[in-house]
Amino acid sequence: MELGIYSFVETSPDPATGATLSARDRLDNLIAEITLADEVGLDVFGVGEHHRSDYVSSAPAVVLAAAAARTKRIRLTSAVSVLSSDDPVRVFQQFATLDLLSHGRAEIMAGRGSFVESFPLFGYNLGDYNELFQEKLELLLKLREDEEVSWSGQHRAPLDRQRVFPRPIQVPIPVWIAVGGTPESVVRAARLGLPLAIAIIGGPPDRFVPLVDLYRRTLVEAGHDPGVGRVSINGHGFLAADGELAAETAYPYFAEVMTRIGRERGWPPMTRTRFDADRSSRGSLLVGDPEQIAERIVRMHEMFGNDRFLIQLTVGTIPHPEVMKAIELLGTRVAPIVRDHVDAN
Repeated sequence: MELGIYSFVETSPDPATGATLSARDRLDNLIAEITLADEVGLDVFGVGEHHRSDYVSSAPAVVLAAAAARTKRIRLTSAVSVLSSDDPVRVFQQFATLDLLSHGRAEIMAGRGSFVESFPLFGYNLGDYNELFQEKLELLLKLREDEEVSWSGQHRAPLDRQRVFPRPIQVPIPVWIAVGGTPESVVRAARLGLPLAIAIIGGPPDRFVPLVDLYRRTLVEAGHDPGVGRVSINGHGFLAADGELAAETAYPYFAEVMTRIGRERGWPPMTRTRFDADRSSRGSLLVGDPEQIAERIVRMHEMFGNDRFLIQLTVGTIPHPEVMKAIELLGTRVAPIVRDHVDAN
């Protein structure tokens, strides 16, 4: 099973001091994080796309290209590309270029996004949310299949035998569909024979088992080889050498972010009681020492049979030295336990 990290490249304020890291410093830290993840043997690093003042990740392909120059083997993916409000031609060109720069390590994780700022920014109607994604995904898949494309839709100028360059090393370049729990999105991925990434950021993880079952069942019903049906579980967490230290380090930053976003969406504030409940053995939050985190990842693998697990370590701008320690522990302590278990079973 592949293990990795994803980040939205937060620049949220420190809950104790109110200070905010500069965009330049946060990006410098991110490149150091990706470089270390590669050095300690992790398999994947993802960068999300957001168009808000509290994130420095509006251009994931650019960030990942910088990381490609400093890494050797780690796969580099968006997490996610907000395809509904982007141009599939440009997404394909950017990630094909990244694939060339990284010598075949690029991936696209396509989704509809957890925020909506990109829709007015790029002139799209939020009411067309679903239709935009479906149409643009269709074009993206055509672009990766053929060098010369003819296509027409409702939300973009048509293409008439248009050739699109550059072409990636990987044929085809991997495209994952990222979902937050909508059955219709799971069925779409399965019918297209695309791998599925499920974000589990709240509640008991076992409530997502029926979605994975639906995905695999629909994949077979659509006539696809079950082997193409890869599943990634993506979630929040943090780790330190001591489990309680991990919780004490992460909680203020998690609480600041989740409470602030909660005010926008009508969620209740994040409390320590809720945080501790979420990091219990039945919760979705993976916060603890390396052995605890490995046990939780193994349990999820037993639950889902997933091929990949990605953890977001920086929910809030946790101090960079602590993040680097967490990455090292994930690669050197957690990954061997998980891989040994999966290989043995």
